[in-house]
Amino acid sequence: MSSPVSTLTITRPDDWHLHLRDGAELASVLGYTARAFARAIVMPNLRPPVTTVKQAARYRDRIRAALPAGMSFEPLMTLYLTDTTSPAEIDRAAASGFVAGVKLYPAGATTHSDAGVTSLARCAAAFERMEERDVVLQVHGEATGDDVDPYDRESVFIERELAPLVARHPGLRVVLEHVTTRAGVEFVRAGAGKVAATITPQHLLYNRGAMFRGGLRPHLYCLPILKRERDREALVAAAIAGDPRFFLGTDSAPHERYAKETACGCAGVFSAPAALELYARAFEEAGRLDRLESFSSFNGADFYRLPRNQGRVTLERRAWTVPESLPFGAGEIVPMCAGETLAWQLRDAGGAP
Repeated sequence: MSSPVSTLTITRPDDWHLHLRDGAELASVLGYTARAFARAIVMPNLRPPVTTVKQAARYRDRIRAALPAGMSFEPLMTLYLTDTTSPAEIDRAAASGFVAGVKLYPAGATTHSDAGVTSLARCAAAFERMEERDVVLQVHGEATGDDVDPYDRESVFIERELAPLVARHPGLRVVLEHVTTRAGVEFVRAGAGKVAATITPQHLLYNRGAMFRGGLRPHLYCLPILKRERDREALVAAAIAGDPRFFLGTDSAPHERYAKETACGCAGVFSAPAALELYARAFEEAGRLDRLESFSSFNGADFYRLPRNQGRVTLERRAWTVPESLPFGAGEIVPMCAGETLAWQLRDAGGAP
């Protein structure tokens, strides 16, 4: 029986779904992503949200200014879709050269989504222009009605909203962000190559039972929520299959500790400090470390029609412990797997893209 590999070198990956916040909080977390990833799709759900190309340009400038010295990283910006997003704004996004897509948040679905879309019908003109201009639609795919069980929100949204939208706009490229269910995987696989999905490390590694193991674990609470074991198994199968429609998107979402450990805690898992190491863990547990590179470094770039990165990073089999907490602006934040020992650690960080 052969011994396990001690190092794994891959093309420098990208994160196709990331939250960075702003101000001092942005400065606190950006380096964790830039150590491993050459580019990232940056979510627009600030307060106020990033709804125009001008706002996206200013946010991009703030991200670049916050980048730690010696690191290279390219933020790929997104616009926050609203009921009133105009075709003209879609034209400006397509012409910008730095806006990589438009994010659809159903109103009330997740953190800072109160300004989101109340009805897809109100965005018909924007969708038509996105299809014409080949602008990617990034979807938080959850139904928000009180009649929907929290564990069924993704599958209901696909049936009621996303499948009809894709049928109406067959040329529209769509990313089902942070896919969490077997139904979501099957929907992407049934598409004609225009529909893809990102997968987070927490949804690959944990099922819903992990949130309640030994008591309530608020730092594993995210939206979409962790699902059933059969759903997790479907996500792992999709990730390791070599299917180009599935790729890395951490959805790393930083929240100060007090905002998670409170009577009504907010959703979001902060995975950035160990993101690539956690994906390596998931792929190794599935026996397919050889598929990590395509999932992390090739599939997303190809779907977004961007060049693959030229730099390389190396993961080393070396035990290390994830910090219990980290600075976050004036407060602190608890990362995913805080206090746990991981088997893989990134050795070459912050290299040229």
